[in-house]
Amino acid sequence: MSSAGASGAPSSDASSRPSVAGRTAHAPAAAPRYDRAYAVIAIPRLGLRAPIAEGVSKAHVLNHGYVGHYPGTAQPGQAGNFALAGHRNTHGEPFRYINRLRRGDTVTVETKKAVYTYVVDKRLAQTSASDGDVIDPVPHSRVVPGAGYRTPGYYITLTTCTPEFTSRYRLVVWGKLSSMRPR
Repeated sequence: MSSAGASGAPSSDASSRPSVAGRTAHAPAAAPRYDRAYAVIAIPRLGLRAPIAEGVSKAHVLNHGYVGHYPGTAQPGQAGNFALAGHRNTHGEPFRYINRLRRGDTVTVETKKAVYTYVVDKRLAQTSASDGDVIDPVPHSRVVPGAGYRTPGYYITLTTCTPEFTSRYRLVVWGKLSSMRPR
């Protein structure tokens, strides 16, 4: 596992594609088909393993127990922000306990081509449901000053509703890509 540079981005090789653990990341792939599982998220601290589908529609993705990928955000291993949403209560509740994640915990995303490991390093306990900046390419909060990042990198964002059994606010967990292993 290689360490990230000051920007939080994995080192790059001569071809300008990100490299982690001395390996070149895959070129960007075509967007996954909407509402179909295309990856699996695993969070050891939580004992979680759940499918990831494209989109965050309740009716077509989240209410089917999937973790949803925000369209328009980066895909796993790509520069920018791989942003995900999941129910905290009901419908499989994949993100029920993401409030228990701590700095240093790992989040693994498995695709057909690679396994990406992110390390949790920041958390925002509560923000407005309309704080869309938390899924920007450089994720940060426009509601809570200083929360998030300031420089480009390779990020993952996990979002869910808070407090439990409501959808009034959002809980956000952020991490940085630490390794990539081709399959």
